[in-house]
Amino acid sequence: MPSPRLLIGPLLRRVVDTRATVWVETSGPAVVTVRTADGATGSAPTFTAYDHHYAIVVVEGLTPDSATSYQVLIDEELAWPEPGADFPPSVIRTRAADDRDQPVRLLFGSCRETTQHSTSRKLPPDALDAYARRMIAAPDQADRPDLLVLLGDQVYADETSPTMRKLLKRRRRRPKDAPATQVVSYDEYTKLYLESWRDPEIRWLLSTVPSVMIFDDHEVIDDWNTSKSWRADMREQPWWAERIRSGLASYWVYQHLGNLSPDEIATDPVYAKVVAAEDATSVLEEFGQRVDTEADVAHDTERWRAVQYQWSYSLDLGRTRLVMLDNRSSRVLEPGARAMLPPGEWSWFLDRAHGVYDHLVVGASLPWLLPPGIHHVESWNEKLADSGRPWVARLAEQLRRAWDLEHWASFRRSFDALGELFVRLGSGRPGEPGARVGAGPAYAPPASISMLGGDVHHSYVARARFADPAVRTPVHQLTCSPIHNQVPAAMRPLMTLGWNPGPASAARALARSAGVRRPSVRWKKLAGPYFGNAVSTLTHTGRTAEVLIEGTASDGRLREVARRRLTPDG
Repeated sequence: MPSPRLLIGPLLRRVVDTRATVWVETSGPAVVTVRTADGATGSAPTFTAYDHHYAIVVVEGLTPDSATSYQVLIDEELAWPEPGADFPPSVIRTRAADDRDQPVRLLFGSCRETTQHSTSRKLPPDALDAYARRMIAAPDQADRPDLLVLLGDQVYADETSPTMRKLLKRRRRRPKDAPATQVVSYDEYTKLYLESWRDPEIRWLLSTVPSVMIFDDHEVIDDWNTSKSWRADMREQPWWAERIRSGLASYWVYQHLGNLSPDEIATDPVYAKVVAAEDATSVLEEFGQRVDTEADVAHDTERWRAVQYQWSYSLDLGRTRLVMLDNRSSRVLEPGARAMLPPGEWSWFLDRAHGVYDHLVVGASLPWLLPPGIHHVESWNEKLADSGRPWVARLAEQLRRAWDLEHWASFRRSFDALGELFVRLGSGRPGEPGARVGAGPAYAPPASISMLGGDVHHSYVARARFADPAVRTPVHQLTCSPIHNQVPAAMRPLMTLGWNPGPASAARALARSAGVRRPSVRWKKLAGPYFGNAVSTLTHTGRTAEVLIEGTASDGRLREVARRRLTPDG
């Protein structure tokens, strides 16, 4: 039997003080060891699920404020770097022990179809691939990112590549039992990640830049959890139970596990069960089914409750706090009481939003601030969907699904609550209702609040304006999408018109006619919309903040699309 080898990875996920986590998938059971050039090391045996083998290795003993190359060994045989690889060494970089004065750079974006799609759809060049090639050409650049933040649709379970469709065609003996061109089983999900993360430049980038991720709908299916009736309709499909179970289990393995810090991994109840099992297939099957069922507690009861497993998470880098929110799996979908997060998770978010930091970054797959014209249409639709007249509610539900009206604007309870939170934080009054217990009488307002988003297949920067004159912190929506995809040409004028005052006023009048109150926040576009493939960098230096949007040119290189200073003294 041949020795195990690396199938995917290494993925450098979290670097925390003098520790780092490295995720891998191997071709067989083994002990995986990571060794750095300066002597730091870590080992872990693989765990097995669905006949696949994984390990997440915690590397201990890194030197603060250093950059050191590393190797990955499988059963003490060198597996990374691969022989003959024409790439710079993969490196783990640590921050200073006291990193309060160090700049923080977050590279972010969403919606990346694999390069395989370019062969059939002629997509523009992949922006993340272009970024990786630029880093490969200058691996010691001083302004390399501290963290890659991927905001959803890392894989597309429902829009597969030509290669995947060929594989699925061979497997679909009874087409009625499963969609002919969409993945359903866990093993099929593994092929999506293999196809996406084995791209050589992307593989190198993920091995040397720490990354965190959150899912959006396409990791499961387009418009996942749009509404209560949508969930009921999907459960009538014979293949849905396996699809949602496999989608959530594979997301936990390939994406979420690496989001956790070493201490969080050690206390995660699912990880404990997985590594204790000789074969964790049944553990993950039960987990995927249970998590989706737990979401029904929030969807189908009059009284909101918290789900047991939480996908949202947070971390600190220097004086920057990043809070990543799950916009999909645990939505409250009860008409009249819709919310992006169930109450328990919202309370957790409020707690994490308060603290001692200079910059707050809230990451979510869906933008909080859309083009105003689109925002008002979504709020209008939600109001009609709550109508007591069945035919009106039914028609509104049909429009909600057909037009993808399921962003924050169509969850107005959460949209308004988020704005109220930003007002309290930005005015130095977080001790008002909703602040965490024991927070103290007041905080100094943060220097900036940035809401990261993706999904909408165009990129822009918008500035929020609040009626409260006490708000001193600038609040911005930073949307970067897609990394590698494209919006249909017919949709671009509509999205552009959404920012135009005329159409926006007409949409606002439509919403007002249905009884929708005016939003408590107004916003203005500062840059964009840009419809090409792009990645963005948010940089914090002291109490200043700046965002850079870079798009791909026809030659596959990145070019500056927009650069905006987000703080007055920036």
